[in-house]
Amino acid sequence: MSVQIESKTIEEAYLKASKEFNCSIVELDIEILQNPSTGILGMFKKNAIISVKKKGESQSKEKGRQKSSSVKTVTDDIIKQIEEGVERLIKASCFDVELKEVVKYNDNTVAIALDGEDAALLIGKEGYRYKAFSYLLYNWANIKYDVNVRLEIAEFLSNQKEMIKKYLEHIITKVNNNGRAQTKILDGILVKIALEELRAEFPDKYVGIRTARNGGKYVLVNDFNKKSEDK
Repeated sequence: MSVQIESKTIEEAYLKASKEFNCSIVELDIEILQNPSTGILGMFKKNAIISVKKKGESQSKEKGRQKSSSVKTVTDDIIKQIEEGVERLIKASCFDVELKEVVKYNDNTVAIALDGEDAALLIGKEGYRYKAFSYLLYNWANIKYDVNVRLEIAEFLSNQKEMIKKYLEHIITKVNNNGRAQTKILDGILVKIALEELRAEFPDKYVGIRTARNGGKYVLVNDFNKKSEDK
């Protein structure tokens, strides 16, 4: 079943789609129904509209084209190509930032570090530009090179991880005492960090993202509702 999503830009629409389906963009089949337009003197302005559905629900996949669920191992050649691509992207942007490094983070993840005068602007209020930029980089690198991306801008990710790790201390205590617990509603990047931290802390328990009635996301830890696939 497909869902139509409307936003001011294609990038924002992609980000909304990823949040709507609680997965990476590369796990979605996306069709652009309408490209955004600024119109003339503010008139006839159009938003971006996309049609989205989860991959695997469509029957129109090409036969014989089966992609392994495991990603490629990061190589020096892949790192070099990603570095060149990010450099071109920075030059084409309006932000005064520079590429600090592109290195192997683990066997299938590339770590990209940016910093500069406009680092705060690129991060945006509450990290909204960071999230959009991170999704775009991940989408590009995963499709083209079959690897994951870990983006750091002026230590924003490190600071977010430290903040959420301190918050999770009492959640971990609750789980150890009661066998289960759940976080408060967390912002997109924070809920992902909390998910990773709690899964590492409790490898034998179910740790998953849940959606509250208001649409907010939180992480649940318990001994039940175990699934064969992670979200």
